[in-house]
Formats: sequence, C-alpha cells, structure tokens
Amino acid sequence: MPSKQCIRPIRLLTGDRTVTMVATILVVDDEPTQRRLMEAALTRMGFAVEQAASGPEAIDRLNNADARKVDIMLLDLVMPDMDGMAVMAAVKPLHPALPIIVLTAQSGIDVIVNVMRAGAADFIPKPASPDRLRVSVENALKVRTLTGEVSRLTRRAEGAMTFDDLVGLSPEMLQAVDLAQRAADSNIPILIEGESGVGKEMFARAIQGSSDRAGKPFVAVNCGAIPENLVESILFGHEKGAFTGATQRHVGKFQEADGGTLFLDEIGELRLDIQVKLLRALQEQQVDPVGATVPISVDIRLISATNRDLAQMVAGGEFREDLYYRLNVFPLQIPALRQRPDDILPLVDHFVTKFGATEGKGVLQLGGDAADLLAHYAWPGNVRQLENAVFRAVVLCDGDVLRVADFPQIAQDVVRSSGGTAPALVSMPHREATIVPSATDGHLDHPGASGVRLTDSNGDIRPLADVEADMIRLAVETYGGRMSEVARRLGIGRSTLYRKVNELGIEIREAS
Repeated sequence: MPSKQCIRPIRLLTGDRTVTMVATILVVDDEPTQRRLMEAALTRMGFAVEQAASGPEAIDRLNNADARKVDIMLLDLVMPDMDGMAVMAAVKPLHPALPIIVLTAQSGIDVIVNVMRAGAADFIPKPASPDRLRVSVENALKVRTLTGEVSRLTRRAEGAMTFDDLVGLSPEMLQAVDLAQRAADSNIPILIEGESGVGKEMFARAIQGSSDRAGKPFVAVNCGAIPENLVESILFGHEKGAFTGATQRHVGKFQEADGGTLFLDEIGELRLDIQVKLLRALQEQQVDPVGATVPISVDIRLISATNRDLAQMVAGGEFREDLYYRLNVFPLQIPALRQRPDDILPLVDHFVTKFGATEGKGVLQLGGDAADLLAHYAWPGNVRQLENAVFRAVVLCDGDVLRVADFPQIAQDVVRSSGGTAPALVSMPHREATIVPSATDGHLDHPGASGVRLTDSNGDIRPLADVEADMIRLAVETYGGRMSEVARRLGIGRSTLYRKVNELGIEIREAS
C-alpha cells in the first residue's frame, strides 16, 4: 500500500460545503492562549490546525505513521523541559523536508542566526500578526513544493522514484499499485496496458525505484516515435561503417539499460521483423548490433507498455504470438482517469501546487465551481490532459483562486457535450453568475434575475462586449457594490474594473 503522502493537500473554496482536504499545520507552544490564537488565525486562512503543548508531544505526533501528514510546524522557541532548538534537533533528521517556522519574543540577531542555522524555514517575532503569519506559511509551502519537485526530479533522474511519488488513493489506483509493488519485488517481465496519458511510464519508474535495480539505469524508448529505418540501430546499436552514415559506433538502448530497466513504450508499433529480433534478445539476453560479428550480453529488466489491444493484434497477424506471451508474463492494467474520479482533485491539487510554485503564483486555491467542473469532466486525454489544463489555468489566473473561467477549453467541451446548453456544474454556485445560452431573450432588463445570456433572440452569439457588460452589472449587483469582491470574483484588477464600470456608466451603491 502506498503511504499517505500520495494525497496532496488541497483547499476548496466551496461556500457552505465541507472542506475535505487542507494543508495541516502543527502548532507547538506551551501556552494554551497562544495555541488558541494561532489556531484561530490559521483556520481563518483555510488551514487545518493541530496543537501540541510540548516538544515531546510534537515529536510523538510527527512520528505517528497512522495520523495525517503534517505540512508545516509552527514552533515556540522557549518552552520548559524541551525548547525549540532541541525539538528541531530531534525532528530534522527524521523529517528533513518539514518546514519549521519558529516563533519567539527573543528577536536578537544571535537568536535568529542560531535558529536559521538549525534548519528553520522562517523566524517570526511574537506577537505574530495574521498577515506576517500568512506570508510565512505560504512561502514555506511554496519552498516545500519546489523542494519536493526538485527531489522528485532527482529521484526520477537517478532511477529511484517509488510508489509514494504517485498521486491518488482511489480503490482502482490502490489495486494497480498493489499489483505493481508485487511485481517490483521480482525480475518478472511486465506489460503495462492503459490508454494514452494514464501514467504508464510513471508506474514503470516506480517499479524500477522499488526494486533491487533502484538507482540503476532506466532507459525509456517510445517505439512509435522511432523512424522505421532506425529502429534496429536505436534498440540494438551499430558498428562504425555498418551502413551509409554510420560514421561511429553507436550503443543501443539495450546496452544503455544494462544492469537496470528497459521501458519499451507503445511496443505494439514495432514492425514484425524487429519483433523477431526483440524476441531473440529477450530469450538469449544478448543483442546483435548492426554490423557486429559477436553478440553482446546484456542484463536488463524489461517493462513494456501499450495503449493497443495486443491480443487482438495477435489475432490479426499484426503482432507475433510468441513475443506477446514473452511480454505478457505479468499484465498490469492502469485505469483511465474517468474510471477513478476520486483521484481527479488530488491530481489537480498536485499540479496546481507544482505550477503555482514554478510560475511564481504562490499558493493558489481551487474554487468550488472549478472543482465541480474538473471532478465531473471525462478527461479523454487522462492525466496528461489534466496536467496541461491545470498548467494553462495557473498561467491564466489573475487572482489567488482558480475559477471555471481559467479552464475555458474544459468548460467549452462540457457545453458541447451537453448539446450546447451549459449544465449545472458549469454554473457558479453561491450567488455567482450563471451563464445560460438562450434563443429567447437577447438582453437582460434585470441581470440578476436569471443569468447572462450568450445568444440573442435569433439564436446568434451576442457580442463579447455586451456579455461582459452584463457580467459586470450582475457581479456589482450580486456583491452589493463591494468592488474588491467584484474584482476578485471576475478575476480582474480593481483599476480595470473601475475603468470598465465608468465606461458602462454603472452606478455603484455599496450595500450597508
């Protein structure tokens, strides 16, 4: 079973709905009043908070494998029995990636230097203001994300990725991981089957990193992307002068993977003549480079993958039966993302956190309307499509909350699949503007009454400027003239909003 680190923290702005997954902060302070004040401030920011009244209690909480993972620790420096420095000394070796923010009334330069040298992520003098606390926590989360991403990329480059690097805890995902972990313990050939974009290579890398070949070469080859005249040379290598253009000796992918793992993706795209040579290489554990007179022994663990039905290809004469049985010793089916909907939001959060950090957007939140849209979308391109959609949304986002408007292509697909009428999940709940295509009403005398119309009385699309004007009028009315809230909901700057309001001649009457 994968560890609980497979689930990443996610904060949903969902009105009255329950927030299910949030970043967890452990507050460590011997003063009950200080703990309660910190908890109140952090809870208002949208974090889950746990308390510890002493250093030993905090250490026990962090070492509790059955409890929820702690994302940040806020640590008082001056405590009886075991002070903050002693706590950090005990925690850092076991939890090196855990950001620790130290709080204390002692703000001398020597104290700060000692605290930072001990590994603290930040130092906040008491009493900590909510704004200072928010900045420190968000920066710590950002740094942790970047550090985690660098560590993951390092593990990937070193062939040391594990199943803890996979995101998702749906029953379907757990079943696939359980089978993959069993296969990782042996040297058995594995055939990973699944649609394009489900993460077959990620599984292959996790198998490698969880096996006795961890840290050894992991060589991935996309068989469908190799020019036909170069397949044999790329896989098995060639000698200098073996053919026109062979000006030097080339080591093939089998030799590159010697001692490690060879991952052949889209193996169903190989020609029949190459399939024969591949079968011999697997049976003999030897390769014959083009132009060589002596075979070369190789020691590889083979993992192959396909998004095609190899059994059907065998029946149609497109794939060799003997090779199929050689590859299909341990079949592993990776479910499509639509078959494991419980994994969608954890994956979204993983990518939001990743791209928010790499794009300099800080800590972004996922609005409830966008969460509904993404959770109910079919994702024909699977995890790869989801990752690209989130990347685009993070780049488009002007505020700190991702909304439906930041996922225009997904929203358009949902509308098209529903026959041109936006279903409820594209609407913005909790008094947010509902976009409703209609062929019966071209304009709104009272925008807040039913929504913003996208088509006129003839069924033609209305000009974008008219739709935008109605959206602004509706937002101003809905939020009682509170322009900061209107700007945030519309995803534009306040100066831009005031300019558009003046151009449209909208009268602002702020609610009392």
